[in-house]
Amino acid sequence: MTIADLSSMLFDRVRDLSALCTRVGELSDEGIPFVLLAGGTDWMVEQEMREPLASDVFPTVIDVSQMGELRGIRLDGDILRIGAATRYLEMRRHPAVLERAPLLERMARDVGAIQIQARGTLGGNIATGSPAADGVAALAAFDALVVVKSRRGERHIPLSELQTGYKTSTRAPDEIIVAIEIYLPSRNATWFWRKVGTRKAQAISKVALAAIAEVQGGQVVRCGLGMASVAPVTALLPRTRELFLSTRLDAIDDFMIDKCVESDIQPITDVRSTGPYRLHVAKAVVREFARSLGAA
Repeated sequence: MTIADLSSMLFDRVRDLSALCTRVGELSDEGIPFVLLAGGTDWMVEQEMREPLASDVFPTVIDVSQMGELRGIRLDGDILRIGAATRYLEMRRHPAVLERAPLLERMARDVGAIQIQARGTLGGNIATGSPAADGVAALAAFDALVVVKSRRGERHIPLSELQTGYKTSTRAPDEIIVAIEIYLPSRNATWFWRKVGTRKAQAISKVALAAIAEVQGGQVVRCGLGMASVAPVTALLPRTRELFLSTRLDAIDDFMIDKCVESDIQPITDVRSTGPYRLHVAKAVVREFARSLGAA
């Protein structure tokens, strides 16, 4: 990205969510590219890495970072609602997250350095669609709902149905991610977060696992899994999840876990790691989660 590129883009800001839906709808109707900019931690990097744009394809950049309707954390009974423009640092410090969703606090601590945590948002993490997104892996473990809105109204998309492929989704071009809703597990649920990277901070995951389970009498009755960097989209590990839900913990062994993990992921070799290493780590972290539950 060059200084000239930024200076040639139209930067805009609207007064509220209703006006934002109208503006986005108009741009979408006219086929004009646009970007909703909250933290910018992914978008600015993408601009730095791409080729210079032709003058007729500069996007309209709409600043939503200060839009109150897209920010904040609210707990209503067992439903936790997080605004799409809520920053990771806010999640780390919010009492409802600390008390009822410590997995999110632990994940947020591992998202880059403090500067990234002070700018990056969950909504941006979802919209970018990267299979390495730590935030999306954590939300997958909760079976989160993504709340989107347009001029046509609001709808809730299960996170499991959102991503259709590498950086593609079921969200319509004019739909804005406004919030994430989570049905929280019981207070005695087991949660698990493990991120494996080149270094402790400021590293994109080689593999990351988020997991939640509720256990009653040696049987898992609720289980959510999300794994980053092992497939074209965030991996939900359906066969592994079914293993935990259908088999008593004292009957689950490492061989069973390894076979399920092998069938659930498609790790590749890239600049950050190799496919075989990712497969090895994926099996190891799922086994560690199983042991935390009391599996054989």
